[in-house]
Amino acid sequence: MTEDDVLAEFRAADALLEGHFILSSGLRSSRYLQCARVLMNPARAARLCAALVAKLPDEIRSAITAVVAPAMGGVIVGHEMARALGVDGMFVERPTGTFELRRGFRLEPGQAVLMMEDVVTTGLSSREAIKAITAAGGRVIAGASLVDRSNGTVDLGVPFFPLIRLDVPTYEPDALPPELAEIPAIKPGSRSAA
Repeated sequence: MTEDDVLAEFRAADALLEGHFILSSGLRSSRYLQCARVLMNPARAARLCAALVAKLPDEIRSAITAVVAPAMGGVIVGHEMARALGVDGMFVERPTGTFELRRGFRLEPGQAVLMMEDVVTTGLSSREAIKAITAAGGRVIAGASLVDRSNGTVDLGVPFFPLIRLDVPTYEPDALPPELAEIPAIKPGSRSAA
């Protein structure tokens, strides 16, 4: 699947938005990919995750024994990646404000885990999820996402494999270009900006 094919999937799902968006990181952007919309179609989600699995190096793909994703945005894509890899899928959640493995889930000590996200911008949620996976006994051998919005700058501390990189400038709220400042900002993300 080429980058154009991936973007065509987002467009077909009305998931590629243009405007003035407040990202979950607090940064602002003129484009937003609504992964929840692209993932609501199971066949589309399966195609995207199969394409991402194909991009993983063989030695990483064959070593993964579980996929863990941060809730809420990563739950569906994490499940689909687990299905594509033929391994168990789990998620971390924030019942008290800090990520922890969902009650009832268990990782074996040292279990090789792929941490899966829908979109990575700053990597904050991903790094928090990796910390929680490690605290639960897992060993994160790689991270992956459908979209890397970091402009290639994110460092998760593990190898990172996005399906596509979307290099869209992001701005601090007090440093907007005039054309963006003229548009009312909306917050389509799922996590409060801190």
